[in-house]
Amino acid sequence: MTSKDTAISVTGLKKSYGDNHVLKGVSFSVKRGTMLALLGPNGAGKTTMVRILSTLLRHDAGKVSIEGYDISKDSDKVRGVIGLTGQSASVDELLTGRENLVMMGRLYRLTKASATARYQLASRRENQAQNRDQDRGA
Repeated sequence: MTSKDTAISVTGLKKSYGDNHVLKGVSFSVKRGTMLALLGPNGAGKTTMVRILSTLLRHDAGKVSIEGYDISKDSDKVRGVIGLTGQSASVDELLTGRENLVMMGRLYRLTKASATARYQLASRRENQAQNRDQDRGA
């Protein structure tokens, strides 16, 4: 497979949490236009791998590129070409609407304060839109 055909390239990827070595030199590539499933038991490193690929977590060693962008050097460009969703609903039913939206902002590397401010701005705009539609009559 040529680099032109490769959507995801992972070489020698390592990640540890203290003495717990979760990813131990993982290497694989994914051809553009195909799907990939990560399967394994709890604790196998699936979530860690997804968090690294989506630029939410830094790896300790190795090289990862997505659509030709190095995730360490071009994380903003990587986030521009990927999408990420959870294994179930796109919202966490245990969180409020505000908490879900702030969490999504955090996934895009906004600070908590910035994500909260954007939520508040969107909320004010929504309230204004709803108020325009309310009957102001007698």
